[in-house]
Amino acid sequence: MNKNNLINEIAAAADLTKAAAERALHGLLEAIETALAADGSVSISGFGSFSVSKRAARTGRNPQSGAAINIAAKKVVKFKPGKNLSAAIE
Repeated sequence: MNKNNLINEIAAAADLTKAAAERALHGLLEAIETALAADGSVSISGFGSFSVSKRAARTGRNPQSGAAINIAAKKVVKFKPGKNLSAAIE
């Protein structure tokens, strides 16, 4: 499913216009992004939770040459599915 399909599904499920559904989706994504950028977390009951985790710097290998390379530390987003979401996909 791509973004346009998701907007269509939201519009149909919530009885909204596609434009309103698109604004709602953008608002949700922006709110999640803002919360995560502030090193917070977002929990949606029954769906799951998003959090920020710090990945330490490490040494990796170039698969073509086998040479060692340094991989910088960075922050990554993690998602933990909720009980309802896990049950729905089983």
